[in-house]
This record gives sequence, C-alpha cells and structure tokens, in this order.
Amino acid sequence: MSDFMNAIDELIKEKGLTKEIVMEAIESALIAAYKKNYGTAQNVRVIFDGDMEGIEVLMGKDVVGEVEDEFTQISLEDALQIDSRYQVGDVVEYQITPQNFGRIAAQTAKQVVVQKIREAERGMVFDNYINRQGDLITGVVQRISNETIFVNIGNTEGILVAKERARGERFRVNDRIKAYIMDVRKSAKGPQIFLSRTHPGFVERLFELEVPEIEDGIVEIRSIAREAGSRTKIAVYTEDEDVDPVGACVGAGGSRVRNIVDELFGEKIDIATWDDDPCVLIKNVLSPAKVEEVYIDEELQEATVVVPDYQLSLAIGKEGQNVRLAARLCGWKIDIKSHSQYFGDGEEYDDYEEEYEEAAEMTDESVEEATETEEVPEEAAEPAVEETEAAEEPTDEEETEEEPAAEAESDEEE
Repeated sequence: MSDFMNAIDELIKEKGLTKEIVMEAIESALIAAYKKNYGTAQNVRVIFDGDMEGIEVLMGKDVVGEVEDEFTQISLEDALQIDSRYQVGDVVEYQITPQNFGRIAAQTAKQVVVQKIREAERGMVFDNYINRQGDLITGVVQRISNETIFVNIGNTEGILVAKERARGERFRVNDRIKAYIMDVRKSAKGPQIFLSRTHPGFVERLFELEVPEIEDGIVEIRSIAREAGSRTKIAVYTEDEDVDPVGACVGAGGSRVRNIVDELFGEKIDIATWDDDPCVLIKNVLSPAKVEEVYIDEELQEATVVVPDYQLSLAIGKEGQNVRLAARLCGWKIDIKSHSQYFGDGEEYDDYEEEYEEAAEMTDESVEEATETEEVPEEAAEPAVEETEAAEEPTDEEETEEEPAAEAESDEEE
C-alpha cells in the first residue's frame, strides 16, 4: 500500500490537484472495482487513515435470520461468532484488501481514477477561466481549421472564430496573439474558451495595458463604440485636474495609442473627453468635426447639432460612420445640420440626405456583414489616430460643398 500512496502523492504534485479531489477519485475507483468483482457496491465504503497515510475498504453485511444474498447478508449465528453483541438488523463490517479484487477489478479502479482526475482537471480549468471572463489573454496560434483559430493559452485552448476577427486580420500557426475572453462554456470534452478581437472590451483592455493611468484608476474609460477593423471611438474621464485624460491615452508623440493601433492592424481610434454636460459631450465625440451649436431635447434624448457647411461631410463621416459611432458612444440620437440648413440660407441636397439617413440607420449586424464581405488588403490599412483637439483640415471640395441635415440613431452597444 505504501507504493500506492507514494504514487498518489506524485500525482497530486504533478497535476496540481487537492488531496480531497484525489481521495474522492480513489474512493470511487475502489468501489467501482468491488462492484466489478461482486456485482454490487452498496455495502462497501472507503476510509482513509490519517492524512492519506493508508486506505481501508470496508464491506458491510446485514445481520439476518435467514441469508438470501451472501454478498450483502450474514446470518445471526455467524455474526454472533464475530461478536456476541450483534442482533438481527445490525451491520457487520470488516476490512477487505484491494489486492484481492483481481486483475480486472484493479484495471477498472485505474480507469476510474484517471477519469476522475481528468474531470477534476477540466473543472479546475473551467473555474479558472470563468473568473477571467472579460480579461485580455495572450497565446500562440496552435492550429487553424476552417477559418477557426485555436490558440494555446497555457493549459487549454482558446477558440477564435472568423466573425470575432476584424477584416484584414491574418494569423499563421505559431503567431503570438492577443484576444479578449468573451465566453467560457462547459462541454463533454472539457471547457471551451471563446475569444474575440472585435469586442469593444478588447480595445478597453488594450488601453488598460498601455496606459498606466487607466490601470491605476486615475483615468476612467466611460464609453466605447466600435466598428471592428474600421474605427473606434472612446470617451475618457478623470477627476484629477492635473491630468489630461486624452493626452494620457495618446502618450508622448502618440506612442501609447500607436501601439494599440498597430495591434488592431491600423484601425482608427478617436479619443474624446467625457463630460456630464450632454452638449459638451456631443461636441467632443463628434471629433474631428468642428461643432457650432448643440440643441438638446432631454425628454426625447435627442440632439440637433449645427456644424459649418464645409464640415458637414466630416461630421457625418463616410457612410455615416462618424455620427453613428458618436451617437452610440454618448447614448443620444444625433441630428446633424449644416449652418445653411439650420438657419435657412442654403440649398438642400435631398439625394445626399437620403443616402446619409440610410447609412445612419445601419444596425450593428449590417455593419458586421459589410466588414465580412468587403476585402481590404492588409498593407492598405495605415494607422491613424484622431484626438479631440485636432480636427482634419477641410479640402477644397468640402469648402464649397453644402449638404443637408442628417440623423443618426444611437445604437445599443452590445
């Protein structure tokens, strides 16, 4: 038995399991082995001597007047020979040695122990990663099957499906990869760790990694709106008057945010300052466009924004992306009008307005479908970062073009 216990001690150290888990596995194994030999295990129990210094398997038989099952019953006459105090209805319990269980029974015991330990290991992996849901993790691409990437993250695999990668992202076996732990599920083959690189939380964790002020709680990320592979808007806030939240995220010479842009394969990032005043907030989140006035309707949670005529297309963004992300970021419905449109001294461009409104009403699902079907070469994606203070210079076409009002619904962020 000492060799057996030494093997158990090595197993505990090797697998990193607790003694309680191993004891439960051994108990199940020995009972299963007894059942293999005798056809029943109802009258068997396992006890451990001290701190797993030894094991005893006890078999119990009911004291009866007439024996009908010799494996579970003992006659009163035979019981009295063991101890004169036994009566009908008592249980006679005596030790049986595992060595006598036979070769097949021993093999069964081994299989049960291995199975129990495997289940315990899977349970430990699940418990570990269910508590890390929402964290950033780094792993190595282990294999790729039907566009699904399996990532080695230590003691298990992470699963990164195609729809959780932004367009233009390409990985090969042995590439190091960062991802967001989106979901953890149990399955018959063990825990499944689902990863994502499109989730807004992925960008948030990257900023926490790159910006010490965020990790320390000095700067707070209040909101994120993202169309993965194209553009992200993030609103940051601090109560420390000596800290510029946008500058902290950008870093000296843009070094901090550039690292994030590189990780996102050139995805553009707009960083704005959060403000509890909706007028100020909406001005900030519409960056890089300049805003003249913001008129709000708090009851309807709607805002009408007036911008210079030459800034209208910049405020709206390509296919309505800038205003769509801004609306999602601040949670307000935003209706953009040019100066001429709002004050009535400019002509209307109905065709453009209709095109913009259709784009502004795009749902998250339609945006995702668009990004999946449109192919963009990796080398075509250049890093770009827009700050609250820096607006793009208008082109000559923008200076002469007058465009109509447009409206974007704030999408519910997933």
